[in-house]
Amino acid sequence: VEMFVRGSRLLDSFDVELTDELAENLRQHGIRCHFAHAVTALEAGDGERVRVLDRSGQASEPFDSVLFATGRSPNSDGLALGDAGVAVDEEGFIVVDAFQDTRAANVHAVGDVSSRLALTPVAIAAARRLMDRIFGSQAGARLDYEGVATVVFSHPPLGKVGLTEAEARARHGDAVKTYTTRFRPMLHALADSPQRSLFKLVCVGEDERVVGLHLLGEGADEMLQGFAAAIRQGVRKRDLDETMAIHPTSAEEVVLMR
Repeated sequence: VEMFVRGSRLLDSFDVELTDELAENLRQHGIRCHFAHAVTALEAGDGERVRVLDRSGQASEPFDSVLFATGRSPNSDGLALGDAGVAVDEEGFIVVDAFQDTRAANVHAVGDVSSRLALTPVAIAAARRLMDRIFGSQAGARLDYEGVATVVFSHPPLGKVGLTEAEARARHGDAVKTYTTRFRPMLHALADSPQRSLFKLVCVGEDERVVGLHLLGEGADEMLQGFAAAIRQGVRKRDLDETMAIHPTSAEEVVLMR
């Protein structure tokens, strides 16, 4: 399997240390990533096979099939939003503020068409907060987009909540401290699988408040939800240190990082 990626790495909204590890995991399972490779065309090969062409016109080896996973585009074309004073960005997403208000009076936008996170639970929550504000006499109701957990269901899964290390250092400078752990999950130990897990904590300040948690490995999708709640409540590194580990699990690595 060959994966052609437009950018210089996988998933640029995730922590680079974990996306690099994911690329290595994929490589060990027979998936090769080609970075900074913008696909411009497909070319018929022998029989029903097809080649991928890049900007320079260079063709790949022939493939049996090609799958495009090029992201989402908003369905805003043809709505004449500009005539109503509704602004859109260069990709067609409707520009909204923290309260889901557009730049036109009494016009609101939620969900994937807006310039916010394109996640189903986020769209539902944002709509509910908007209804509370408009119809429920809750003038300050809005969705807090800080600390929204999200997972890419790769193999293994990659999840994050809060700030990446780069984002934290941009905000807090030298007050940032990180902790990482690499390990082979118990599930793969006896099988001698090459798959590895990588967990990372991002902390800020003398009290080491946790502002980011990044998990790559089996079960990352399931274990992230509870930690996301803890981070929203201001959990500190020492709170995790004082939490008894459940052994043998992958989740115990979060509270055992030193």
